[in-house]
Amino acid sequence: MINQVFMVERDDYANAGKVSSQIKQILSQIGIPVDILRRVAVACYEAEINMIIHAWGGNITLTLEDDGKLQLCFRDPGPGIPDVEKALTPGWSTASEKARQLGFGAGMGLFNIKRVSDHFDLQTSTDGTVLTIGFEVAL
Repeated sequence: MINQVFMVERDDYANAGKVSSQIKQILSQIGIPVDILRRVAVACYEAEINMIIHAWGGNITLTLEDDGKLQLCFRDPGPGIPDVEKALTPGWSTASEKARQLGFGAGMGLFNIKRVSDHFDLQTSTDGTVLTIGFEVAL
């Protein structure tokens, strides 16, 4: 079993994707199949970037159970997603001008996360957001 927590800082564009790379490396070393690894990497990167751009930082918890249930939980302290339906629409974005100038904020994040995940649960309020995604892994 793996249970590891990683921190993500608000507006830390210089380290954007670092946690996702660490998670991909951990999973690769234990032999997660490449097709699943690719989907996990896409979802994790998109969610990590969303935490950097839109949230006030937060943490990512990686859990891999002995039965092959792989889960990533992204928790942030706010400000929440005002309109989840719009946020899941391809191309819709509330990214700042700064984020866009750096090449982020295309409005594909949540859409891509949901598309590549086997399980997707999003809970949000002004107190924060919890995104839990899962992948079925045959170990």
